[in-house]
Amino acid sequence: MINDESIRKLRELNLPEMVEILQRQEHDVAYTCMPFDERIQYVADYVYQLKQDGRIKRLVRSARLRYPNAEINSVHYEKRGLDKRLLLELGTCAFIKCNHNVVFNGFTGAGKTWLACAIGKQACKNGYKVRYYRMPQLLEDFSLQDVRLNGRRKLVRKLQNYNLLIIDEWLSSALDDKQVAFMFELIESRYQSGSTIFCTQFVPSEWLERLGGGPQADAITDRIVHDSAFFNSGELNMREMLGTSYSYSKGPA
Repeated sequence: MINDESIRKLRELNLPEMVEILQRQEHDVAYTCMPFDERIQYVADYVYQLKQDGRIKRLVRSARLRYPNAEINSVHYEKRGLDKRLLLELGTCAFIKCNHNVVFNGFTGAGKTWLACAIGKQACKNGYKVRYYRMPQLLEDFSLQDVRLNGRRKLVRKLQNYNLLIIDEWLSSALDDKQVAFMFELIESRYQSGSTIFCTQFVPSEWLERLGGGPQADAITDRIVHDSAFFNSGELNMREMLGTSYSYSKGPA
């Protein structure tokens, strides 16, 4: 039987899970009949899985995904025209290892954000640091930081540290010169050193105009376009479909 001093030491080592499983084994005859090495293996597997699950939950929470429950295995494919092979390939997160980007393109309601969050969730499960931003929110954070000494640089360094950055509503509004300069610094800092997912209604040929059409606009577009996998989010309005399904499930109004 594990004594109080051993329990104290395990808790001090931040191993309450081990205390829990050892105490459970003491009161279960099935475990007491096991050989010692099998019991230890079970303890190690149990603690490891709990630690892994806890780490994934922390990564998902800190990612601030718009849809934290999105899963790559529950994507709706019927009548959407999605490239299933490519999406499942993205779900392996190999593109993150290679520091490549992904562009989810499609009209509003096509499910770009949900797909991006599903990939983000997979990245968290693989131990990567992820952060989700709507572009208006990102630009607002920039505006707040820009008035401070070295604020812009600190924000760029912070965002540079994420293995995967998700920028939703990419170029949903035209940018002014300061915002374009910030985006250039951000994209340049992550170029071939981190991965970014862009969700947008606009094709690359429209990006230049929305970025002001100057040299930095060209540099931003060039760094993204030539280092990204492009994924069309399909032909079905998922917001309309799910909204209709929900109203039917509730019955007549």
